[in-house]
Amino acid sequence: MSNIVQIKVPDIGDFKEVEVIEVLVAVGDTIKAEQSLITVESDKASMEIPASQGGVVKAISVKVGDKIAEGTVVLELEAAAAAAPAAKEEAPKAAAQEAPKQAAAAAPAAKAEAAAPAAASGPVDIQVPDIGDFKEVEVIEVMVAVGDTIKAEQSLITVESDKASMEIPSSQGGVVKEVKVKVGDKVAKGSVVVVVEGAAPAAGAAPAAKTEAAAAPAAKAETKTQAAPAESASRPAPAAALEDANLKPGQLPHASPSVRKFARELGVNLSKVKGSGPKERITAEDVRGFVKQALAAGPVASAGGSADGAALGLLPWPKIDFTKFGPIEAKPLSRIKKISGANLHRNWVMIPHVTNNDEADITDLEALRVTLNKENEKSGVKVTMLAFLIKAVVAALKKFPEFNASLDGDNLVLKQYYHIGFAADTPNGLVVPVIRDADKKGILQIAQEMTDLSKKARDGKISPADMQGGCFSISSLGGIGGTSFTPIINAPEVAILGVSRSAHKPVWDGKQFVPRLIVPLSLSYDHRVIDGASAARFNAYLGALLADFRRIAL
Repeated sequence: MSNIVQIKVPDIGDFKEVEVIEVLVAVGDTIKAEQSLITVESDKASMEIPASQGGVVKAISVKVGDKIAEGTVVLELEAAAAAAPAAKEEAPKAAAQEAPKQAAAAAPAAKAEAAAPAAASGPVDIQVPDIGDFKEVEVIEVMVAVGDTIKAEQSLITVESDKASMEIPSSQGGVVKEVKVKVGDKVAKGSVVVVVEGAAPAAGAAPAAKTEAAAAPAAKAETKTQAAPAESASRPAPAAALEDANLKPGQLPHASPSVRKFARELGVNLSKVKGSGPKERITAEDVRGFVKQALAAGPVASAGGSADGAALGLLPWPKIDFTKFGPIEAKPLSRIKKISGANLHRNWVMIPHVTNNDEADITDLEALRVTLNKENEKSGVKVTMLAFLIKAVVAALKKFPEFNASLDGDNLVLKQYYHIGFAADTPNGLVVPVIRDADKKGILQIAQEMTDLSKKARDGKISPADMQGGCFSISSLGGIGGTSFTPIINAPEVAILGVSRSAHKPVWDGKQFVPRLIVPLSLSYDHRVIDGASAARFNAYLGALLADFRRIAL
């Protein structure tokens, strides 16, 4: 006879809630009593929850990233001869409760037990506290080195048993004078981990206060539980977000809780990291090395999160030995191109771009520009068409305020200031200096500021402050060529104007074709904020301003 039985989380000590980081079984599996079902993780320890009895898995009630506590249903299984005497059932149940209890108690016990050393300026031995019924556990990671300055409760080593891994914290702060253990050593209660010197033990660590010390872990656990909702709001995505979805049960990368947390903070997928520790365990150094390698691979790797495009579900980037086809020269990208390349990739992928192309008649405006340059020849101020474009764009932004905005979640932030960025070409790459409060400045002042900022950019002396706070950007290729292009929006802005080279074209005036100087305008906009009709109106209005600059005064 068979029956459906629920397997629940046993008592896990002072930890109110722990996160599921691995599900070790699947529906349809036949499991045995005491077989591990899931792996859970707290701040200081990871542990496996075993089955209280055997059977066939019919349903799994938890997934990676869930928070569970004592009594949570892990899975349902069909157990043969489920009506066995209670005494038989009690033994595996007790074992099921004991393993996580010991592991869960390890971290608080370490803090409570480690309160023994008295205040001293001389060398103090930091020992392994009571770690439950585990007689000996293996050191799998040493987290400090001689010369390090450590704090009380800072993790010193990671140890591992068959069912759990845990971190052993320091009972007091100071400077590490000697490390007594190495990876692979077996340690037990009382084993000296490190020798520190130069600081008093943590507050409340007096030997007489053993009762208070014993109560401390429970209080800390409660504090952590109360703080959990706030932490979860700012915490990176759960483990599931950083692991491959096609991992089979039991294939979670081998790493300690601290390394998993470190990887989550950096957004590193541990499935992609090769471990250098014993049994291919991933260390913090492995994670750092992976990040360095990803950054060194250039903007494709850093912007997409994966050099081969796997994060976006793309085919791998082709790897070709170019030397087979002829001589080559490898030239590293400049720092500016690495940074701007990653930003442009992100903006292109995340913003739904649409480009509206139009033309503006600047015949009269060009005549005005030439006249102003002749009048100001002695002052050294040279007016370019871009200065007029900045002034005209400000007027258009005032008429169409949704273009002078940024998306912030579900809110559209409409700005009451007008800071206009312009793309400046430099030997090291493209930068975008910003003209601040362009609405309050005249054409000559804008032209002078553009000259000064462009020179700073070419000389490599432009500061980050000179490139921040922009509301709208202009990318002008007028001095080079082209008839139109699609400029990429400079996030968090919602639009950018591309300007190509002006050219004389025959225009019908109602009686005859006359030569007019025409400039192409390419307006890229964020389609989440701006629709096509608004973009067309913005471009048409901008063209009208450029055709008759007197309209700006209206």
